[in-house]
Amino acid sequence: MNETVRPTFLNLPEDKQARIIEAALTEFADKGYQQASLNTIVAASGIAKGSLYQYFTDKSGIFLYVFDFAIAVVRRLLVQVKDSTQEEDFFTRLERSLLAGLDFIRQYPKIYGIYLKILFDQQVPQRQELLQRVRQYAANYLHSLLRQGLARGELRPDLPAASAVFLLDALLDRFLQAASVPAFDVVLDLEQANPEALRQRVQELMDILRRGLAGN
Repeated sequence: MNETVRPTFLNLPEDKQARIIEAALTEFADKGYQQASLNTIVAASGIAKGSLYQYFTDKSGIFLYVFDFAIAVVRRLLVQVKDSTQEEDFFTRLERSLLAGLDFIRQYPKIYGIYLKILFDQQVPQRQELLQRVRQYAANYLHSLLRQGLARGELRPDLPAASAVFLLDALLDRFLQAASVPAFDVVLDLEQANPEALRQRVQELMDILRRGLAGN
């Protein structure tokens, strides 16, 4: 069990847990760790402030639990994408993964907001460890797609796997950042793009990768 959360929280009814998690997600995503207010979380979730310390060790404990919750949501999405594209070629699977990332940001903007805060806020507790966990999970996911692509002959056999994973992770992460934060995008006009235009941008990137990674 996560040491930052107490059994009293896990024994709460699911709807009450969900209210507290949603309130914490919103507060941390909007304000970052340092500026986030426990009073706001308490008020939004409809609990007594003293109850919060019966559920979590402290403010960092709440934040770390919310991070674990967010990671679990992302993992479920990627498992679903991976399983549903087993019969597709490597580049289609990669395209579907990136499109799923765009859908995820639209569906769970607060969870992605938490990631952005961790990425740029030096005051986040255990920041290096959390970022490593995110990147490690992304690398493992991409490695699995890459291994299958190589085994099926869809990629160049001399492809340096570690470098390819680094490149793909950087591309997907940067694209999602640009789609979420207008200031990060100065060339693709993703903020103004409708779903079809976004899909076209993704296909353009996949075409570039196909030419470079497959040697076609």
